[in-house]
Amino acid sequence: MRIIQSIRWVVAAMVTLCLGCSTTQIQPAASVQPSLKERVQPPLMSAQRQLIFDAQRSGEAYFHPNGAQVIMQAEVDPSNPFYQIYSYDLANGDRNLISTGKGKTTCSYYHPNGETVLFSSTHLDPESLTNQKAELDFRKSGKKRRYSWDYDPAYEIFSRSQDGAELKQLTTSRGYDAEGAYSPKGDRIVFASNRNAFNRKLTPQEAKRLEDDPSYFIDIYTMKIDGTDVQQLTTSDGYDGGPFFDATGQFITWRRFTPDGSKAEIWTMEADGSNPRQITEQNVMSWAPFFHPSGEYLIYTSNKFGYGNFELFVVATKEPGEPVRVTNADGFDGLPVFSPQGDQLVWSSTRTHTKKAQVFIADWNHSATMDALGLSSDDTAPSPPKTHPKAEGQLLT
Repeated sequence: MRIIQSIRWVVAAMVTLCLGCSTTQIQPAASVQPSLKERVQPPLMSAQRQLIFDAQRSGEAYFHPNGAQVIMQAEVDPSNPFYQIYSYDLANGDRNLISTGKGKTTCSYYHPNGETVLFSSTHLDPESLTNQKAELDFRKSGKKRRYSWDYDPAYEIFSRSQDGAELKQLTTSRGYDAEGAYSPKGDRIVFASNRNAFNRKLTPQEAKRLEDDPSYFIDIYTMKIDGTDVQQLTTSDGYDGGPFFDATGQFITWRRFTPDGSKAEIWTMEADGSNPRQITEQNVMSWAPFFHPSGEYLIYTSNKFGYGNFELFVVATKEPGEPVRVTNADGFDGLPVFSPQGDQLVWSSTRTHTKKAQVFIADWNHSATMDALGLSSDDTAPSPPKTHPKAEGQLLT
């Protein structure tokens, strides 16, 4: 197996999720003493509980516009060792398959209409069933290997009605097309792709790099919801990915890795790609950002306390100051996502008895977060939460 050359692969090895990988020698993050804000933790989350128990692994969950469901990737079917996309009802625990059940899938998201979902899949790849069998045979052999996300160039973006009746292919370019999310108006999709590397003549050095590190060529794009009018927003060396719109649709946040893939920071830009702005400067791996509906702050994941310990942090968006630590648990806490009402949070964590990542949910304290960040809460709170069921699950102690 190739030498793992990115901290992103270490993350994937821990949580077996779609996190992003590259190819650079791994160096643990330097030990950092917690700041006062990190030692004196305000109660930002409460009623933390695990949602998924019967999947081999699950993660990367996103709320339905009404807050009553989430959509996620999970390994459930024993005949397919790769993720498929499922919706999950927070009130009764019902789970429904959204993807085809074939191949690999990742990066799902609800359209604002609540009826259509977005996800990436390799089910059209002629080798998909062969790949499934090969992975199952490898697992049966008892051999072990470090997990890595392979940026399969067969990934394409699809949309489907939640009842599973209609499946539409939105991208057709050779290369990894994934990490998609709808705009709040539902008129555009932001996504990540390395299609540019497959659609032009590469130098011998570039071709070798694409083979070793396909994430290096990934940039951020937008397109209309039917897959037309594709516009490239970033062109920097190294991986730009994991993009999301804010609640107004005016801004996009994403993670930008250094060209060698060893570190990452959180950035924002306007929806047309203008005015890129670096939000964090921690010189470690900070990634997976998501806007709070108020727009006042972002939540993200960082290995500030060592590559084996990923925690959640919040940081102000308008005048970024010192980030505030949210979680304090061994292992991995990442991929955080707020509910549309801003009063709940879902994330992926290895704080499970199997140490495999599963989806967790908690109630979120917006007012306490504003105070912790030193922000005024006047006129910044999101609209009063709509009535939505509280998810069942196991409370964390």
